[in-house]
Amino acid sequence: MSQTTIIYTSATCPVCSMAKDLLNSLNEPYKEINIDINPVSVVQLIAKTKKFTVPQTIINGKVISGFKPEEVIQAMY
Repeated sequence: MSQTTIIYTSATCPVCSMAKDLLNSLNEPYKEINIDINPVSVVQLIAKTKKFTVPQTIINGKVISGFKPEEVIQAMY
């Protein structure tokens, strides 16, 4: 099954690094969207998640706020 994983991050966010490390350790490919670099991505983040916090991980449409390994693993399978 092909899945789509997107993670919204910020360069100054240590929890974002933890979330990316988790995805990397699970060999889960993802598209990273850094809200520091692209201001338009902030609008997209709020539209998709109804939140203005990072990290926001979206796996096949399921939004996971913060660092929640159990939810990430469940969303993958």
